[in-house]
Amino acid sequence: MQAGRRIEIRGTVQGVGFRPWVLRLARAAGVAGRVRNDPGGVTIEAFAAAGVLDAFYRRLLEAPPPGAAILDVATRDIPGEAAAYFVIEPSVAAAAGRRLSIPPDLATCPDCLRELDDPADRRYRYAFINCTRCGPRFTIARDVPYDRRATTMAAFHMCAACRREYESPADRRFHAQPNACPACGPRLRLATAAGAPVASADPIRAAAAALAAGRVVAVKGLGGFHLACDATSGPAVARLRARKRRDAKPFAVMVRDLARAERLARLDDAERALLASVERPIVLVPRRPDADVAAEVAPGSPLLGVFLPYTPLHHLLLAAVDRPLVMTSANLSDEPIVHRDAEAARRLAPIADLILGHDRAIATPCEDSVARVIAGRPVVLRRARGWVPRALALPRPFARPVLACGADLKSAACVGVDAAAYLGPQTGDLADLATLRAFEESVERLLHLLRVVPEVVACDLHPGYRSTAYARARRAATIVAVQHHHAHVASAMAEHGLSGPVLGVAYDGTGYGTDGAAWGGELLLADYVRFERLATFRPLALAGGDAAIRQVWRLALAALDDAFGGEVSLAGLPLFARIPARDVAVVRQMIAAGLNAPRAHGVGRWFDALGALVLGRAAARYEGEVAAAWNLAADPADRARYPFAVDLSGVPWAVDLRPLVRAAVADLLGGRPAGAISARFHNTLVAATAEVVRAAAARHGRLPVVLTGGCFQNPRLAEGVIAALGSGHTVYLHGAIPPGDGGIALGQALVADARVRACA
Repeated sequence: MQAGRRIEIRGTVQGVGFRPWVLRLARAAGVAGRVRNDPGGVTIEAFAAAGVLDAFYRRLLEAPPPGAAILDVATRDIPGEAAAYFVIEPSVAAAAGRRLSIPPDLATCPDCLRELDDPADRRYRYAFINCTRCGPRFTIARDVPYDRRATTMAAFHMCAACRREYESPADRRFHAQPNACPACGPRLRLATAAGAPVASADPIRAAAAALAAGRVVAVKGLGGFHLACDATSGPAVARLRARKRRDAKPFAVMVRDLARAERLARLDDAERALLASVERPIVLVPRRPDADVAAEVAPGSPLLGVFLPYTPLHHLLLAAVDRPLVMTSANLSDEPIVHRDAEAARRLAPIADLILGHDRAIATPCEDSVARVIAGRPVVLRRARGWVPRALALPRPFARPVLACGADLKSAACVGVDAAAYLGPQTGDLADLATLRAFEESVERLLHLLRVVPEVVACDLHPGYRSTAYARARRAATIVAVQHHHAHVASAMAEHGLSGPVLGVAYDGTGYGTDGAAWGGELLLADYVRFERLATFRPLALAGGDAAIRQVWRLALAALDDAFGGEVSLAGLPLFARIPARDVAVVRQMIAAGLNAPRAHGVGRWFDALGALVLGRAAARYEGEVAAAWNLAADPADRARYPFAVDLSGVPWAVDLRPLVRAAVADLLGGRPAGAISARFHNTLVAATAEVVRAAAARHGRLPVVLTGGCFQNPRLAEGVIAALGSGHTVYLHGAIPPGDGGIALGQALVADARVRACA
């Protein structure tokens, strides 16, 4: 009788060809038994001599298939059986206690691309070609285990040829759940924006012709519709901007391949690898001066958001049109992405001229992810398609299931259960009612797939956040409110497996503090349970509250009046030449009297203030516009800095940038270029950060340092701080978890769990 062993594998192991790989591995090793999907992952029951089973087990862990991610493996001996073969068994039905094991959507693999371009192949130019290594996954899944019957592909019955592939262990499409061909699978359709069918022998070539003629075409992708237009045509892009009501925020550009990406942007090896990765994010890269892209795509920005095709449909469309295309979410600005066919006809009629769609339903809306290379490695700025719902493995399990609701901007929820955390897709700004509803649907979908009823709900400390109201409305047994910047620090700790304490540098625009003030320039001594606020920045007055974040000249005025005691003349400053004197007088009175002028410590507000002052930008048309422009203006060669002061006598310590403001004004009036002033501003922030971190390390020991918050999406700031702290400090920057508010729910979940444990 052979020995027996049960091996239970948890993680992203469904939909990536894991069972066929196990079958081939077992047969090659001389192991009999069976493998099946179950609600938590994959279960193997193997029978052979003990030594053979040991070797088989080692091979399982050495090199899993591409797209797989093993989070946990449990093994135990079972009675031996006289099995003759190794087989794949039907999946176990879903039940309570299941855990998500659906992979993210995967970009089209090279083998499928070769078939797509082969006239002799039966899937030649078929827009839905896929195999176990690529194709839709999360966005078509309705339930788990991840089998065809639990996806939107259940509506398509495989033909005999596809069924043979699906059932053959030797085939690349063995148990590929979206497997299909032109005879049995989804089909393209072309329609007017109102949804009326448009007759066409080749919908892709017809859509390409419309794009070449300057028209706007809505294209149904994996997680929703895109709005596409010719990125080389200024009038076409301007038309899309007007219809979408997106005045200035840059558009992303999809190009056919890496060679064409090189024509638009200067790429290093890390950026090339990120563009070509299986996740296929939009990558922010430096634009070439001679790039054949209309100025209207990214007005005034030296960066372009570039990405490569990730579905067969995109590959075919880009080949047919043979030019870069704007590919932006199909919606009006600030609304959730359109993903249902019926709503596409209703919501896109005022924007698109044509709709290139298909009859495969999207179960879960999911935006394109956005990433950037910072300090030589990828940093995800928006975590969505390609990464969601990949779990983050944790060193210890959650005491009780946790739902963390994130923040109101860049909203994304997190579910913590067992020893894993699952971040949902980023949905947007919850100030928009439709986005709030999309967020609520996203949360319920994630909870359903995980079969989790949260016993702890975490939220931001801010009492006015819609995400906080949503959390409290769930009436969980335990509600845990987490300070915004503590959650930022905890998210970075969790990503890097740090137990704490750490020195957390949390820089962003605004976060509600424990004293009711707006924080955002914080140095925290933190673990998961508690934090101590060691240092912060001298605050700026927000005259008019949120109005100052939009009308950033108010922040510039607040910085000037604070630095010069209200006695500086504005006559020589170009910014104020366009601001009515009466408006300036009213705002000055508000600041002086402290009337509707709350004080904010956010480093992001200092970016806005100096950017407005030096660049002459009176208003921000979208969140972060002026701060981003101020960063991008910096001269990379200028290493000088301005004076600043640090007061180590108080609690917390205070970083005072008034000397910087006075020196910057002198440089501005003296004619120094904006690029030099921006560089010196950045260098000063780096020096001030390094000084307070070193002071904290002298008092508390050389603890790990984490850099977090939206300001660390800025490469010059992040790389500068890492370099300034040098080899004497171990510094961690985000990678797969966004440094901004899109990653904050992860930190909330870990803090809530730690506090529940501490109170038990």
